[in-house]
Amino acid sequence: MILHLYFARRFFRVFLATLLIFIAFLTLIDLIEQMRRFSNEGVGFSDILVLTLLNAPGAIYQILPLIMILSSVSLFLTLARTSELVVTRSAGRSALVALISPMVVSALIGIGAVTLFNPIVAATSQRYLTLEREYKKQDQSTFSIGRDGLWLRQGDEDGQTVIHANAATEQMTTLFDVSFLQFNSSGQPHTHISAEQANLTANGWQLISAKLWPLDTDENPEENARELDQLSIPTTLTIERIRDSFSEPSATSIWDLGAYINELKDAGFSARRHEVWRQMELARPLFLMAMVLVGAGFTMRHSRFGKTGIAVLAAVMLGFGLFYVRNFAQILGENGQLPTVIAAWTPPIASILLALGLLLHMEDG
Repeated sequence: MILHLYFARRFFRVFLATLLIFIAFLTLIDLIEQMRRFSNEGVGFSDILVLTLLNAPGAIYQILPLIMILSSVSLFLTLARTSELVVTRSAGRSALVALISPMVVSALIGIGAVTLFNPIVAATSQRYLTLEREYKKQDQSTFSIGRDGLWLRQGDEDGQTVIHANAATEQMTTLFDVSFLQFNSSGQPHTHISAEQANLTANGWQLISAKLWPLDTDENPEENARELDQLSIPTTLTIERIRDSFSEPSATSIWDLGAYINELKDAGFSARRHEVWRQMELARPLFLMAMVLVGAGFTMRHSRFGKTGIAVLAAVMLGFGLFYVRNFAQILGENGQLPTVIAAWTPPIASILLALGLLLHMEDG
């Protein structure tokens, strides 16, 4: 038990040191990048620093597997050079037993990252995107999905338009049972339009079976209402902008993701991307454990055998390869070419089996 606690404490310290190094390094690089991006926008240094700090959690969260494998490599290289692994083996403990405590620590870190750090990343990412649009003075368009349908907001220098629809196609090109409430530049409503269907084209919204009520007169709007077979409304929205407004699963906390997926389905949208992302987040602790095993598989042998640099390079390259396979499986899952569970859980399980096979070959060859 004492030996397990010793290895766990050593691994956690190495992980913290590696994490702090990457935080400092990435923050400095991102600060320079944010200064370059907003140099012509008149944004002060304090605001740029806030943007950098808001963007840092998401960057760290993405490279957590890399930090984990480097921590594993650093730990076992140190243990090999100090002959502590040799002493452990001499005491009757195999190398696989020595891996139990680092594996437990990596699993706890993964669970903490998913349950605690993931909501922080989602909140900071949303705030970063909001401030970025504000500083770049981009058109503010809003997208919201609820059980009562979906809401859109588009705006330009002439005013704002609030759009509500009870349903939509999966491709988001057609809205059904839709209404448009148009506001002038002073914020006063001037037109209300309802239609059975609205198609988003390159020229704007094309409404079918529309009815228009003027609201900026003192007369009864119903008396002046007009029914039109077709009506065209200009818009700054595009299909890509609508998708970008809600298609990033990482911007939603893991705790809210289940309810958001249900709302997407109720509104008629595909929630496959979000379902794959949720399963991959649940499998993240397993993948971090696999990174520890990969790092240990190449660096647990004694340093007198030489070729330490090649072993470290091989461990890092294999880790990058597994990370690439994991991302590729995610893409296949999002495209529907793989079932969600297989796309999310197969890469970490396969990585663990591969690393265990490597360790067994190194130890018992």
